[in-house]
Amino acid sequence: MSAHCHNHATDTSDYTPRYRRILWIALVVNAAMFAVELGAGFKSGSVSLLADAIDFFGDAANYAVTLAVLSMGMAWRSWAAVLKGFSMLGFGLFVLGKTAWNASQGVTPEAITMGTVGLLALIANVTVAALLYSYRKGDANMRSVWLCSRNDALGNVAVMLAALGVAGTRTAWPDLAVALVMALLAISGGWSVLRQARTELTGVAAVAGDHGHNHPH
Repeated sequence: MSAHCHNHATDTSDYTPRYRRILWIALVVNAAMFAVELGAGFKSGSVSLLADAIDFFGDAANYAVTLAVLSMGMAWRSWAAVLKGFSMLGFGLFVLGKTAWNASQGVTPEAITMGTVGLLALIANVTVAALLYSYRKGDANMRSVWLCSRNDALGNVAVMLAALGVAGTRTAWPDLAVALVMALLAISGGWSVLRQARTELTGVAAVAGDHGHNHPH
């Protein structure tokens, strides 16, 4: 993912009313799916559903932060991207630990609930990702929003495949494998966002330094 990370500096005019509306839709959808998947994850015993629920919660918070900084300058938007990058990394590390714990317990999740809720989550994330598609090459803040939605859709497909695997093998390993993949996606995406945000902050600092030198003391 980081190989496709580009530094496209934008000004606040890029954050159109349509983009704001899309972010509000994404915020509501992610908050609702967090509640649905959290309950389903505990009910079914699926670590991949619980991981996806936490991811939905993190994304809802990220959309709220993004909306809060849309009218601010590049530095503020880049710092918001840093916050989101670290949250993606934190999510990935948490899922790695949870996966290890579930593997030690040997609990087999309930496949039907996994598949049904995974499909519902996929529909939600594909809808949000499609709405955000045209903004995927913006600054680090825009890119982090796009990456979250894309990774979530990929994760939902994996959850559905895991449900089939659990049903076919009657073991927890497909569920655990998906949780591992989701963790790696989060870590990779978070690192990509942090790298671009760092580049943007360096550029902002350089511009500020040039302006300071151009003004006599």
